[in-house]
Amino acid sequence: MSETLRETPPREAANGRLAGQVALVTGGGKGIGRAVVERFIAEGARVGVLVRSETDVDNLRAAHGASVCPVLGDVRDWEANRQAVETVVTTYGKLDTLVPNAGVYDFGDRFEDIAGEDLAQRYRQLFDVNVLGYLLAVRAGLDALRETRGSIVFTLSSSSFFSGGGGTLYVGSKHGLVGVVRQLAFELAPDIRVNAVAPGGTRTNLGGLPGDERQLAGLDGFDAMVAKTVPLGFLSEPEDHAGLYVTLASRAESGFVTAEIIRSDGGLEVRGGGRRKRGASS
Repeated sequence: MSETLRETPPREAANGRLAGQVALVTGGGKGIGRAVVERFIAEGARVGVLVRSETDVDNLRAAHGASVCPVLGDVRDWEANRQAVETVVTTYGKLDTLVPNAGVYDFGDRFEDIAGEDLAQRYRQLFDVNVLGYLLAVRAGLDALRETRGSIVFTLSSSSFFSGGGGTLYVGSKHGLVGVVRQLAFELAPDIRVNAVAPGGTRTNLGGLPGDERQLAGLDGFDAMVAKTVPLGFLSEPEDHAGLYVTLASRAESGFVTAEIIRSDGGLEVRGGGRRKRGASS
């Protein structure tokens, strides 16, 4: 590779893997997004957060003061994404890492149980958050990320690779994002690195479509189901995944990494017919 094609990016300071960096996380008020915000700040970054709730805005400011810049808005709205990027750049002077993260779940609703007349609306409600929201965030951040030769770290899911972790709409949206990561990594190189983390079963308040009050971690038997399914044998917490986002955002650690999706799912790929405890008879 010709050295003329690559500018060596600055290294992070020794007092934090992301010291001096500025990030923007969408859907960072709760769950995995909130864990990423808190870990980024602990690693020395300042973080903008696009959230939908005034309560999340207040909580973030109370917890992190000037290290965090919450912006109220809907990830499905172009203007909200543009305003979030503008606010972060105005407040902190640049943008190094974008984390498109907001999502909704369909709780495994079977395709044949969705009435035909409801399908288009349900599709738009889910894909507009899970896919369009990511695309809008990236488009809004392109210029700022090019200026810093920054990176994008998507939140994907174990459902990006396996069936059974949701219904057709949710699994379809997450599979689709694999293609988005790969194509953007191709198109945006060499200026912007594009990677992702794909968490598996996690104790979060991931919610559903409008009118559905369920939350993923509130489902009866969810803990036990995940523990039985994954080889590592436990339900993960949001904090279990956050360090991987730091690694992918760090130029020092991942400066030669793009189009990579790190699975943080307890070993689903090797689960075979289910987890066996040591000493169990075959």
